[in-house]
Amino acid sequence: MKNKVISPREAVQRYVQAGAHISIGGFTIVRNPMGLVHEIIRQKIRNLHVYVHSHGQAFDLLIGAGCVVAMEFAYGGTARFSPSGGIRFRKAIEQGLVRFEDYTNYQMVLRFLAGAMGLPFLPLKGVTRTDVLEKWGFDKTFRAQNPRLPDKKLATLKNPFDPPGKEQELIAVPAIQPDVTLLHVQKADAEGTCRIEGLTFADVEQAKAARHVIVSCEKLVSREEIRKDPDRNQIPFFIVDAVVPLPYGAHPTACNNYYDYDDDHLLLYGKMAADDRAFQDYLNTYVFGTETHADYLKQIGEKALQTLRADPDLGYRPRSNRKSNHQS
Repeated sequence: MKNKVISPREAVQRYVQAGAHISIGGFTIVRNPMGLVHEIIRQKIRNLHVYVHSHGQAFDLLIGAGCVVAMEFAYGGTARFSPSGGIRFRKAIEQGLVRFEDYTNYQMVLRFLAGAMGLPFLPLKGVTRTDVLEKWGFDKTFRAQNPRLPDKKLATLKNPFDPPGKEQELIAVPAIQPDVTLLHVQKADAEGTCRIEGLTFADVEQAKAARHVIVSCEKLVSREEIRKDPDRNQIPFFIVDAVVPLPYGAHPTACNNYYDYDDDHLLLYGKMAADDRAFQDYLNTYVFGTETHADYLKQIGEKALQTLRADPDLGYRPRSNRKSNHQS
């Protein structure tokens, strides 16, 4: 058995290079690989081309820190905390600091699935009468300058199995094959077999589509333990390159069965992200001012972390003010 356990710093140094195409797992305020993204920012890795499904905190922070030059996505923000979430993402687009291409949620999943299957594209129905097809974020000049990009955002094709003259029109979406995918999961063994508890979103497809996969986990378990219920494991060891044990590695986003999202910290982030100087203060305090993820957790505080612990039966923290906090 190959032991793939390494530190966040080593994992990022080894697999995330300037100009790389990276994919980030998780969804809005759930299982963002925050500890790994903090390390990318600390190492000041620039010119990243980022792919996400529907993303929030990690996506926003990485863009705000100036690490991203282009991105492809379905959604960017922390929906429950709007307008607190997605502020740096929005600023970057409005100020023309990053190039972007947007797709629907379903299209992004199919793009990752095509990459995972080794196919150049996958077809789907719909969106033929929407701006998703007509409006491109990457123009032809930018595509020509970047050989990793497809020549077109989308393409139309006819169903070859329909009778002549009655062919159904379909949309083809191009495959995504990132250099590296970053994920945060609940459990992994040292070899890289991973278990995601709760919704998987597009994480499995993102992992299988990538050349390299870095996984941070809440709990590092033995090979024997994770193989007791193999049907509960979604990511096989042979596609994982690095395993990073990182308790609270998704904070301030949630990790089902371990802790809920930190609404106080997300609201704090939203306020600081709205101002350029305050946002730099945020980075200096929570990212550059911490050498390790353990240092970051000290900044958050043990008391605050304990209040986030998930109910073992529900998988999240029950609270009566959940709705009112979102609307504040």
